[in-house]
Amino acid sequence: MEAAGYTTVTRQIGLLREMQIIANNIANASTTGFRQEGLIFSEYVADTQNGPSLSMASGNIRNTSFQQGALTATGARLDFAIEGDGFFLVQTPGGERLTRAGNFTTNAVGELVTLDGNRVLDSGGAPIFIPPDSGTLGMAADGTISADGRPLGQIGVVRPAQESELSREGGVLFRAKGPIEPAPEARIVQGYLEASNVDPILQVSRMIEVQRGYELGQSFLDAEDKRVREAMRAMTRA
Repeated sequence: MEAAGYTTVTRQIGLLREMQIIANNIANASTTGFRQEGLIFSEYVADTQNGPSLSMASGNIRNTSFQQGALTATGARLDFAIEGDGFFLVQTPGGERLTRAGNFTTNAVGELVTLDGNRVLDSGGAPIFIPPDSGTLGMAADGTISADGRPLGQIGVVRPAQESELSREGGVLFRAKGPIEPAPEARIVQGYLEASNVDPILQVSRMIEVQRGYELGQSFLDAEDKRVREAMRAMTRA
């Protein structure tokens, strides 16, 4: 394959990855706390050793948007949303993880958990217990939960020291590669959930652009393949 073919193939691979990311964004447009992803293309130069260097495009870096999603009122006493920069701290089988999805419930022993059964942790890293006979639940802006005016615990709201150190695990879970710290400026609201920050209209528009770009690249590869075959046939007839 000639240089033009290699360059086009790397571009096609990147566009295919971006199409998969866009499709996942659209599929999660209604997922509570979901964060939209994008793909960053970069250029790299390969040394061909026996000829001039080859410049190719690579789409390998995923970029997550942490823009605040819209808050939707549910009225449910165990639905919580974060206003501002911060994440709920939860305990998973793989360790502590961060999430913006605040649609919580309680497990069989009364611990506050996510819908996947992961325990929600307090500011000290311990699970939060909600007594089964608790009456009216209240929530202060700093995450302190109370039942009938009696404090039960404080939901931990944290953030990574560097936002770039977050890696996605699953749909709404993130793992902090570096240290995490409290997010005192964040405010927790009870009876609300944060919607996905995906804009479906923009994502569909981008999908059309990517599809057209991919089809254009495929047309070039088809034409290049035809040209090479014709050249080979001409050489065999000579």
